[in-house]
Amino acid sequence: MKKIIIIFVGSFLLYACSKVPITGRTRLNLVGDSQVLPASFAQYKGFLTENKLSTDIEMTRQIKTVGANISGAVDRFMRANKMLSEANSYQWEFNLIEDEMLNAWCMPGGKVVFYTGIMPICANDNGVAAVMGHEVAHAFAKHGQERMTTSYGQQVGQLLIALGTVHESSESQKIWNTVYGVSSGLGVLKFSRIHEQEADRLGLIFMIMAGYDGNEAAAVWVRMSEKSKGSSQPEILSTHPSNAARIKDLKRYLPIANKFASKFNELR
Repeated sequence: MKKIIIIFVGSFLLYACSKVPITGRTRLNLVGDSQVLPASFAQYKGFLTENKLSTDIEMTRQIKTVGANISGAVDRFMRANKMLSEANSYQWEFNLIEDEMLNAWCMPGGKVVFYTGIMPICANDNGVAAVMGHEVAHAFAKHGQERMTTSYGQQVGQLLIALGTVHESSESQKIWNTVYGVSSGLGVLKFSRIHEQEADRLGLIFMIMAGYDGNEAAAVWVRMSEKSKGSSQPEILSTHPSNAARIKDLKRYLPIANKFASKFNELR
């Protein structure tokens, strides 16, 4: 019976594994778009009703124009690589929210929000494209679905720890739960940093595909670093790479991104 369960679970996990296009990283998604996207679209709609849209016509136009260009490049890539059903599932939308927060995000399915607070960091169209490319890349690589899968995995891990220590002392159970909590927590943080680096690299490719200057991607993080004045927690305890690490990686990856984007654009 145990062998049957192991074979079943192994087959299920193998079926749920796929590769992130372009980067080739293996990902495990147990949550399908049919489950995620309707909820994502509904949450985005609710968010817009509860938050104030910017009245700055020029900045709003900039967000929508750059967003259309970046998503257009992503759409062309997906259709050129026979990802038709996936391309058709996106409902791209770009909005600017009146808020001093230095943030932007993209929900599964292509729902993007920029906050006015991040616009001085973006500084120009190329800077907006760098941030836009990064956020769109999260949706393209299905990082949201992957994080949900990781959350499920943590719950299963906690259950297995409980079952495996059921006959041990309460003190021993406490130690095992503490060890698992710390190790799994740091594992998730590292996983998030992998997502961030992947989004940086994919976003760099997408912005270049759309005709923007990839040099500006690192420049955005230079400005972000200057804004934060170097204050950040150790990278091992953060869900994001350090600003310095991002700047270094973006500069190093720029020639690869330029080559990939140029080759794709030549084939169009």
